[in-house]
Amino acid sequence: MDQIPFLKMSGSGNDFIIIDNRESIISLTDKALQKFVEQVCRRKMSVGADGFILIEEDPELNFKWQFYNSDGSRAEMCGNGARCAAQFAYLYKIAPHTMSFRTDAGVLSAEINGNRVKISMPNPTSIIKEQILERPKGSFVAASANTGVPHVVIPVKNLESTDVFEIGREIRYSKAFSPAGTNVNFISKTNDGVIHIRTYERGIEGETLACGTGSVAAALLFSKAFGISPPVPVKTRGGILNIYFKEDNNNFSNVFLEGDARVIYEGKLTKESWEYE
Repeated sequence: MDQIPFLKMSGSGNDFIIIDNRESIISLTDKALQKFVEQVCRRKMSVGADGFILIEEDPELNFKWQFYNSDGSRAEMCGNGARCAAQFAYLYKIAPHTMSFRTDAGVLSAEINGNRVKISMPNPTSIIKEQILERPKGSFVAASANTGVPHVVIPVKNLESTDVFEIGREIRYSKAFSPAGTNVNFISKTNDGVIHIRTYERGIEGETLACGTGSVAAALLFSKAFGISPPVPVKTRGGILNIYFKEDNNNFSNVFLEGDARVIYEGKLTKESWEYE
């Protein structure tokens, strides 16, 4: 394992290292793989990325993936990562422009249209439309749902002045969501009929330019309150994501996420990218 081909891809500003691992060029123990991912995702010291994806063979579907956060932790789902994985599979002729693949959150379908990719999402679970989050500096009225991974969504008056890192980290590690923790989204509605969002992501432990599963949670939980009908546009710091769904008495189905998935560059990882102090 001296040199490993990879693509660096971006989904609305969420960036990923993606590797074709169908021939098991990476075959590490869980602990060793976690360390490997953490090293290559470290910015300035290696390639740097929000997440790491291995594309692998599946006996029934076009492929399956292993998805890791930049801290080396395994994650069940990532909406922006799933779009990039689908685009990768299409570009490398692993799958046609319509495909299905296996994730830890279930089987997803995807459709490629240029650099736009539309993917099916798991139907949400653990929906709480209103809850009070107590904190030392004041409480928040929030909602929460699991859209493949857990999310809290908090409407705020001034999104730009919100301290996403401090408040997000506090809620992410609060006892209310232990032991696994949660992702934390802050949203606002402007007169353009768009939900604006900023996200603190668990496993990255900071704000990212976009979060697909968080954008889905925001659209499902607050589009009706904001008076926006699907498809719901959600403006992240990395671009617009469109959320499609059907709702019947607070039951959500046919959930889809659409956004860009672009190749930034291709290259080869060398040992120096993962073997350093």
